[in-house]
Amino acid sequence: MSDLVTRSQVGTMLYIAPTVPLIEKDACQALAAAISESLAAGDLQVILDLEQVSLLAGPAMEIMLEGSQKLSKVGGFLKFVNPSLLVRDVLIAAGLADPLRDETENFGELQSIGGHYVPPSTAKLGEILLQMGFVTQKQLDDVALIQARSNKRMGTILVESGMVSERNRLAALGRQMGIPFIPLRIGLFETQATELLPREVARRLEVLPMFKVHDTLVLATHDPQAIPALDEIQDVSGCKLRLVLAEQPEILKYQGEAYSGNEFIPEMIENMATDIELVAQEQSDYTRIDEMAGASPVINLVNGLIQRAVRDGASDIHVECGRLRSYVRFRIDGLLYEAMSLRPDLHPAIISRLKVMANLDIAERRLPQDGRMQVVTQGRNIDLRLSSLPGIYGEKIVLRVLDKNQSILDIEKLGMRAPNLAVLKKLLSRSHGLILVTGPTGSGKTTSLYASVNHLKSVEKNIVTIEDPVEYQIDMINQNQVNEPIGLSFARMLKHILRQDPDIIMVGEIRDRETAEIAVQASLTGHLVLSTLHTNNAVGAISRMVDMGIEPYLLSSALAGVVGQRLVRGVCPNCKTTYLPPPEMIARYQWPDNARLARGKGCSQCYDSGYRGRLGIHEIIEASDGLQRLMARNPTKDELVSFTRSEGYATLFDDGVQRALEGRTTIEEVSRVIQED
Repeated sequence: MSDLVTRSQVGTMLYIAPTVPLIEKDACQALAAAISESLAAGDLQVILDLEQVSLLAGPAMEIMLEGSQKLSKVGGFLKFVNPSLLVRDVLIAAGLADPLRDETENFGELQSIGGHYVPPSTAKLGEILLQMGFVTQKQLDDVALIQARSNKRMGTILVESGMVSERNRLAALGRQMGIPFIPLRIGLFETQATELLPREVARRLEVLPMFKVHDTLVLATHDPQAIPALDEIQDVSGCKLRLVLAEQPEILKYQGEAYSGNEFIPEMIENMATDIELVAQEQSDYTRIDEMAGASPVINLVNGLIQRAVRDGASDIHVECGRLRSYVRFRIDGLLYEAMSLRPDLHPAIISRLKVMANLDIAERRLPQDGRMQVVTQGRNIDLRLSSLPGIYGEKIVLRVLDKNQSILDIEKLGMRAPNLAVLKKLLSRSHGLILVTGPTGSGKTTSLYASVNHLKSVEKNIVTIEDPVEYQIDMINQNQVNEPIGLSFARMLKHILRQDPDIIMVGEIRDRETAEIAVQASLTGHLVLSTLHTNNAVGAISRMVDMGIEPYLLSSALAGVVGQRLVRGVCPNCKTTYLPPPEMIARYQWPDNARLARGKGCSQCYDSGYRGRLGIHEIIEASDGLQRLMARNPTKDELVSFTRSEGYATLFDDGVQRALEGRTTIEEVSRVIQED
């Protein structure tokens, strides 16, 4: 393991220099072996050079403490030198370094490991704030008068009045209580520590487990005097506590990172001070950006983000830059969650790396670009569609994640209730006619079309599709992709496909009048045509087709049926609980008195949302004789709605309510997605 830790003799002192972050098992074992070898060889004055160590974990600190104790027993010592700002804060948090050493001191000076303890100060908080230069004597006198009237703590009054920032108050409080105050950031917590305290407990008590060193849990808190909360944490974790002061917003922010399961890449951890603000964005050095984009840390970071998005089931990855930070967000089950924040100077390099992967022009930063790439991760082929858009702080990229392994190509697995599934199968069994699937973007329309086509495929049938783009490849289906730049539109391709002797035609989307007219004519001439349309409900599809210029009498003869659908989040199975709905809800929806509903409490597997995965809710209108006669008269939307209600068709909301009653989703989620009529 000599490549992980180097040893060199300088006079009577032995220098041990780890060359990698001290977080992996191999690196820790190499460090332990190097210290043991020094003891065996009689080298009792050991210096640990941390210059190349970007990250430090609990097991490594345990080895350092044990080595220091063994050496001191035989008259030697273990000291460290050259820690980065981040590693220095890790050592201070764990009690291995002196918290009273000024940050401006030379980090090359030797510092002893372990046993550092700062006794509480006998001075009052106001006196400490005055000593640290955070307040003036006049401000303290003014606050003393307010305190006499309000009976509030002096620190609270100073913060509320704006005389002192919360950060400075905590720094002074830490000096008063002998507790280090450390600005939180990535690298100041590890999975081994967060596993000791459930996420819901950490959120409720507003704390962040940082490191575990032997039987001690290093814990970040903004209220070190909350004794009941600290006692509860000791009981739950089974560890003694070592407290670190941190601001409440930082604790809540980094809880999401700590409990996300994200593996942070050591080379990307920032070791710079956290109180620097970006005032103005200077002209970027594009040469340097391109160099960074080709460097392994950026490649590893981008690969790690894609892997995590696939693992978490994200449908989209958003990479965007603000004034002070670069953000990565995942869309999971229809909602966006922040996955990571990075230094803004890394953003251009990440953008360039993604463009290289998608074969786009990395020098073009003023115009939007679109591309696609395919990656293999976790044994699965993943298609990624990339879209870039210039912004005031840099380009934003959105990656649409298309996981073919997660695609649903079986109508039995679309999650339809039995009555709706029976109607859909009846529509698909027709020899001709137009079947429309409606809903907004992201409602699963394309998935339903693919499942329907896969259900219909047969050696005896010629099935042709027109798509933009082709998302999933299906055997025995003739799939074709639209190419607008060369004039190959939906309408033009549809004209030519009609000469290919098709039995069934799938049109990815009806976007204009010409495509709509050809689709209707094809369905009238003996073809089964399946397509999608952007409308809010099934009834809206009829009005939209008429508005596009389709004659009502032609539509009434061509239309076989309309499927309206939405996707709602399902209750997380890991934290699912049931409860009795209130009487007014039972009366409103005419449920039985013993009805029970389900909801999720929130857990680490569902981002504390209580929801995990999505399911479809549907409404299907079949073109009966009565509806065909009504369509021929060019009815208004209100007339169509009245007719469907009189015929007893279940609406999207009705289907959603039934799903809630089955315990698969919640009424709140259904109401969020669909407005009740």
